[in-house]
Formats: sequence, C-alpha cells, structure tokens
Amino acid sequence: MRGAALRGLEVIRRDTPDQGAIEPRGEHGSRSTALRRWPFILGAIVLVAGVGLTIAAARGFGFSDTAAAETAAKPDTAEVTKQTLVETTEKTGALAYAAESKIRGAAGTVTWLPDLGSTIERGGVLVKVDQTPTVMLYGGIPAYRTLEPGVEGDDVRQFEENLAALGYTGFDVDTKYRSATAEAVEKWQKDLGVEKTGVVTSDFVHYAAGPVQVTARSAALGDSSGGAELLTVSSRERTATVDLQSSESGYAVIGSAVTVTLPDGQAVPGTVASIESVVTNDAQGQKTTTLKVTVKPDDPAAITVAGASTAKIAFTAERRDDVLAVPVNALLALAEGGYAVEVVDSKGKGKGKLVGVETGLFANGLVEVSGDGIAEGTKVVVPSS
Repeated sequence: MRGAALRGLEVIRRDTPDQGAIEPRGEHGSRSTALRRWPFILGAIVLVAGVGLTIAAARGFGFSDTAAAETAAKPDTAEVTKQTLVETTEKTGALAYAAESKIRGAAGTVTWLPDLGSTIERGGVLVKVDQTPTVMLYGGIPAYRTLEPGVEGDDVRQFEENLAALGYTGFDVDTKYRSATAEAVEKWQKDLGVEKTGVVTSDFVHYAAGPVQVTARSAALGDSSGGAELLTVSSRERTATVDLQSSESGYAVIGSAVTVTLPDGQAVPGTVASIESVVTNDAQGQKTTTLKVTVKPDDPAAITVAGASTAKIAFTAERRDDVLAVPVNALLALAEGGYAVEVVDSKGKGKGKLVGVETGLFANGLVEVSGDGIAEGTKVVVPSS
C-alpha cells in the first residue's frame, strides 16, 4: 500500500500546478513566493526528522542503518496461488434421526421396558406386556397379520430371513409358511421363554431397517398398555433437513457435497440425499412451494449430539477450479474503475508496479484474478495487519 500511496502522490503532483514556480514579481512578489515555499520547507524538515527518528530507533534496537532501510522498503507480500475457490451459502436446518417409529404392545400390563438411549438389534426385546415380548427384526414390510402354516407372501420371506439370521434352521426361506417354519418358530419361542405355538402374531415382532435406539418412553412399568404407544425408537443414523425457497433450488442437487455444522461447532461433511417439494397455502389462498432437503452425514458415527437440535448446512453456491487467487485486501481500486495489484520483484524489495487485473469469484477471503503479468508465484503487496 505504501507504493500505491506514493504513486498516488506523484500523480497528484503532476496534475497540480507547480507549487515552486515563480510568479511575476509585483510589489510584494518575492515575499509572497517565499511564503508559499515555507509549508514545503517545513514539511521536508518534518519528513527528514521522521526518517532520522526511525533510523535512530532502529539503531537503538541493534539494527544497522542498512537493515532499517531494507525493513522500511520491504512491504508485506503474498504469492498468487492456483487453487479451487468455493463460495458457499449457509442455511439453518434441523438435526434428527433418519427414521422413527412408535412401539405398541398387546393389551395387558407393561412388565418390562428398555433403558432410554439403549440400542436394540435384531432378536432383541423392545418391550414386554404380561411378560410376552415384542421382538426386534429387520425389514421394510411392517408386521400386519398373523403368520402361520398356509400363509404366503413377501412378509413370510422377510420373517424367514430373520429367523435364519438368528440361527434357526430346518426350513426353506421362501414366500410360504410351512410346518417346517412353524417348528423352527417353536424352538425360537422356547428360547424366548414364551408359549410354543409356532404362530407369529403381529404384536410379537417389530420390523426396522436396522438397529434402533430408544429415544422416548411413553409408559412406565405397571401401566396398562391397551394398544397405546409404549416407547419411541429411532434409527441410529442421523440426518439434517432444511427448507429452501424454490428460487434456491440450484443450491441443492442430489448427491452434492455439503457441510453440516453442529451446535458445538463441529463440522461434518455430508451429502444431499433427497429433495421433496412441499406446497402450502397461506391465509389468502396463495400457494407457496418450498423444498425440503435431507442431508445424510458421510460418517453417521461422527454426529454425537443427542436428540434433535439445530444445525447449519453450507451449500456450494459457486465453484471455480484451478484459478489464480490473491487475498482480497491485495486489490487496489483504480480511480478510472476496475482493480489492480501491486507486483514486486521475487525478493519483495523495492517499489512495485501496478498491474491491472480482472476479478472473478470472491470466496473465503480470496479473490480470483487474471491479467497480463499475473502468474502463479507472483508476489503482490498486501496491507500489514
């Protein structure tokens, strides 16, 4: 900046009439000329005195005159770098579990509940009513009917796959519930300590995509269930959701990378998993369309915040690969418009020269630049902090 300031002063001096020019002498011509010169003489004295004090101070701290001069002449610089610039836009969203479901038991008395926060895997017990358990299994088809010999369907295959995964054998895994399946079920029921019927009722099993975590309990031991909600379980996978205006649809693209910042400041990389259009009507009947964007963290285990909370989601607004960039404060605004940077030699010494640049993307304190005389490794002057 020092070099730029000096050049500006030179330009002003060239554009201003010569203050030292001698005007035609009148009656008091010599006196008026002398008075006009006094401010410049005093300024020179002050300037020389200031330089003298700087050199004296440098000597006092053990610097030589040469070292002090070199320090004064060497400006702060930064190198032009080639890199990828990414401009982001941040939105506030909600952090929650990816899937949640309510567990209901058969009519009776609640005799056992899992601890809040505990994880239930395949074969684990979710709740007991009258000491009869509801068992956790994996699958996408909910338990909606009783399975017994003669029943056929995809839900039969799903159940038999789980039974086999739990180590029970002697039956074919297919869509038919045969007597061989019922015999395997009786062995399973014996191990669970319940009556051996060979029949699986809809309240005896609960299906989820994978292990679940107990996130809420709606009942206590001794309560009468009566088919009411007893507890809430959620998938261990966490997701972040955020609502965008339809005009912001360009920010969210399925598969695009984002950054999720948690309330404790932890930044977790994630990916846009789904986008859903939601249409609402206001009091005047005007329709508004918003986009519900769901983001999945790349590493689900990285999110350790318990329960629901807010989160910041940073979307990529614009990206420029392999461009030349300098710190934003290296830019000098030109009086005639546009920008320039002050380029110095490789050693960073001496007075630099102004080089006009075209600016592009601004991101994270850097700006994309291009122009003659600008290349990777070029040193430019930046203001000292």
